[in-house]
Amino acid sequence: MFEIPSQVNYVEQGSGHPVICIHGLAASLHDWDEFLPALASNHFHGYALDLLGHGDSPKPDSRSYKTKWALKHLEAWIDSLNLKENPVLVGHSLGGYLSLRYALRQPQRVRALALINPFYRLDQLPLLLRRTYRRPTLNALMVQRTPGWLFHWIVNITNIALGRTGGSTMELSDSVRLQTALDYKRTAPGAFNLPNTVRDLTSDLPRLLHPTLVLWGDRDQTLAPQFFPPLVGAIPNARGVEIPGGHVPHQSNVDEFNRLILEFLRGL
Repeated sequence: MFEIPSQVNYVEQGSGHPVICIHGLAASLHDWDEFLPALASNHFHGYALDLLGHGDSPKPDSRSYKTKWALKHLEAWIDSLNLKENPVLVGHSLGGYLSLRYALRQPQRVRALALINPFYRLDQLPLLLRRTYRRPTLNALMVQRTPGWLFHWIVNITNIALGRTGGSTMELSDSVRLQTALDYKRTAPGAFNLPNTVRDLTSDLPRLLHPTLVLWGDRDQTLAPQFFPPLVGAIPNARGVEIPGGHVPHQSNVDEFNRLILEFLRGL
């Protein structure tokens, strides 16, 4: 039986109501470098972790990670914080999926949800990505053998395409692009199997009664934007907002993202 490591790398800032930030696949707690200071300056206690297999959290030696492992790792960490108030979960992409699963499993322990370009069913992914994720052994070999400079080059090309689409000014900063490439390279190869173990949450969504904000970038090339409005419609107390940006609006459209999330938090 697989044993979930107990160690978790995380950071925290501020004081006040707890807000837990959960990054997506092949990312890290650095996704929230621009958001945690905004939380702290607005009297919230922000937490951000590296998920299992990511960043500086443990990386078990496995070619096929499962979302249930990442969820158990997350749950144990939240338990260890001994929070006096139920947290708001802010989840991006795969982190959105884990936030939804956590809220469905432990609804009495969640104050509200803020979901950013959330993953909740496999067919949100383009067909090519779906086929890629079905080959975890091949993915592991590709990640292990791809040099860091090539990851950085791919991120730069993607960023240029986003910044030049439709007159967009949503380019990522140099530091964010560098961190994105570093995070991809240091992600455990087996973690790229996680999307393949996601189950469709569509039928579960009406059970979520928490106040929920769903934000997504209008140029998301990773998860098809047309899937986000049905998600909003299925959650009883959800509101959806589309903003300019791609798959990471919390990094490409920081000011608007922070404004909308803080407005949501203050209204709870």
